[in-house]
Amino acid sequence: MYQVMSPKAEEFISDEEIRECLEYADQNKNNAAVIDEILNKARKMKGITHKEAIVLLDCELEDRNQEIYRLAEQIKQEFYGNRIVMFAPLYLSNYCINGCEYCPYHAKNKHITRKKLTQEEVRREVIALQDMGHKRLALEAGEDPVHNPLEYILECIHTIYSIKHKNGAIRRVNVNIAATTVEDYRKLKEAGIGTYILFQETYHKKQYEKLHPTGPKSDYAYHTEAMDRAMDGGIDDVGLGVLFGLNNYRYDFTGIIMHAEHLEAYKGVGPHTISVPRVRRADDIDPDVFDNGISDEIFEKIVACLRIAVPYTGMIVSTRESAKTREKVLHLGISQISGGSRTSVGGYYEEEDEEDNSAQFDVSDRRTLEEVVHWLMDLGYVPSFCTACYRAGRTGDRFMELLKSKQIVNCCHPNALMTLKEFLEDYASPETKEIGEKLIAEELKKIPNEAVRRKAEEYIADIHNGERDFRF
Repeated sequence: MYQVMSPKAEEFISDEEIRECLEYADQNKNNAAVIDEILNKARKMKGITHKEAIVLLDCELEDRNQEIYRLAEQIKQEFYGNRIVMFAPLYLSNYCINGCEYCPYHAKNKHITRKKLTQEEVRREVIALQDMGHKRLALEAGEDPVHNPLEYILECIHTIYSIKHKNGAIRRVNVNIAATTVEDYRKLKEAGIGTYILFQETYHKKQYEKLHPTGPKSDYAYHTEAMDRAMDGGIDDVGLGVLFGLNNYRYDFTGIIMHAEHLEAYKGVGPHTISVPRVRRADDIDPDVFDNGISDEIFEKIVACLRIAVPYTGMIVSTRESAKTREKVLHLGISQISGGSRTSVGGYYEEEDEEDNSAQFDVSDRRTLEEVVHWLMDLGYVPSFCTACYRAGRTGDRFMELLKSKQIVNCCHPNALMTLKEFLEDYASPETKEIGEKLIAEELKKIPNEAVRRKAEEYIADIHNGERDFRF
């Protein structure tokens, strides 16, 4: 039985409910009246249900599909503007005891190079990331209680926050590690993490268990209920994600919206972010064997329909996707992207080579961070390195309240411009800096609050004169 308020995974992610929704969508994918009713509701920009969202995803009426894309773009602009938050993953260790069949870290893979960063190596990686201009990291590690205990993760977080190199500083560390206990989540909160991220991979229980035959991750309920425990441990912001290609995309699309609805209803605040990765080739992994791959066109529609369903939630696309694909989905709902990413352990300090098989997946967009920043600005976006909300306590329901009231623009836009100015001063080439300075001058005019605009102009002048880390 489907119960959005239940703490049990099989009740707030009900297989019966999803199957009924998929059947309903199949019956109504060409029903203009039903689709128009859903679109009228969606135009209020307060979200739509999982049942309504899958109808839009399945819609085959071309004129309605164009309206779906227009609405997604409008919602993205309304809540997130033209800002794109930048981050990078940092892989700490690829030791893992799980048997995930889609991941090269799986315990049975005996020819992958196993690595774990020492604290000195963490320092080297972080300095390399700081020298690129990064301010926000997402920590990644396999699940291994011997090699990667929580104490190791906490030590790495402490090391990362302690490093100040030239004008560089990592101001916020997000964490993507295995499901754990309320007590451990409380320790992560005390360590000062931003968002706790955990991909569900797939919401289909039988397929999940088939793909995770061994290891702690094989427990579907424990994994699926992790976000509830994280919030019980005091973590305000959590990030959901599925790995499209492991299972039927319609099923997992419906499931991730149900998960967002559950968090909103049961915990009072929905997910801070939703990620939309697709299976990629990696050592000992052939994505073709899963036979659930999705086309670029379906991928773009998934992004658009997610933006309509959960208008307040940040959406992330990584360097798994090509530059061409990333460009297509930016205006449809994406608000965060990675840049200059390395998916191998130790890949920032030492350039990755063909013999290094420690990477988790192949990177499609291999441009440097500056190249990505330059590209975004050419497209009219403002690359943002802002972490102000975390440090000002604007997290969880406090962040969502500001976002829903559309007051966040008075913080986010000037903060984005100021952090971009820092990047231009410290890391950009003369050509990139010239483009960026023109963009900042134009974007300052768009700040609606005159007092905020004047203060932002003062701060930007101070940054030019060598000061750093201003925020609203």
